[in-house]
Amino acid sequence: MSEEKDDRLWEIDFARGIAILMMITYHAVFNLYYFGGYGIDIHRRGWWILGRSTAVLFITLVGISLTLSYSKAIKEKSGKELHLKYLLRGVKIFSWGLIITAMTYVFVRESFIIFGILHFIGTGIIIAYPLVRYRYIPLALGILSMILGLYLSEIYVSFKWLLWVGVRFPSFSTVDYFPIFPWIGVLLLGIFLGNTLYPDGRRKFDFPDLSNSSVVGKFCFLGRNSLKIYLLHQPILIISLYILGIIEVSFF
Repeated sequence: MSEEKDDRLWEIDFARGIAILMMITYHAVFNLYYFGGYGIDIHRRGWWILGRSTAVLFITLVGISLTLSYSKAIKEKSGKELHLKYLLRGVKIFSWGLIITAMTYVFVRESFIIFGILHFIGTGIIIAYPLVRYRYIPLALGILSMILGLYLSEIYVSFKWLLWVGVRFPSFSTVDYFPIFPWIGVLLLGIFLGNTLYPDGRRKFDFPDLSNSSVVGKFCFLGRNSLKIYLLHQPILIISLYILGIIEVSFF
């Protein structure tokens, strides 16, 4: 969920740190609603906007980070070695998604995550990698993908095998769902922004370095460790709320 360690752009880490804080806030409220039965309407416009804005920001940053990573990788790798790098990266993140699937099956049973954001990001990296060298093709395909996603969201079928694409069945229920369409469109728009704002991995615009600020630095730290925080924050939130007696969770 982040670019390479060397030559990081602080504003990308900062933006990702903001997304992390938004995510933790949303999930804390969601846990109170889902596990605690508190009278919080998680589907209200404000909370819905927070959840979706967080996802859009995260996935856009994945696309931008992919261009930054690629700009550095092509200086060291080529051909099959380069392809393998992004294939393995996608498989690794998708594998973490499978672990989340198993964990949510324990916690939420019938609404467990089948194709959530990590499943999507892992798959999206593999799908989008061949387009990362282009600028306007990802823009065009991104817009088309989002339009297609809106169309598919209205289609319901009697089987489960197209969930990952964006076609649902009537009784489908999950706590986290990010199908390829329309979300690959957001990732592709991130690639367009990355190639526009950071051609060859370099900042195209003048921007003051605020990373030495204590507040900005803390957000950058969150951004640099986004995947670890994503994997750990929900178990920590759920267990903490359970220990405090705020929510009740059936573990088995």
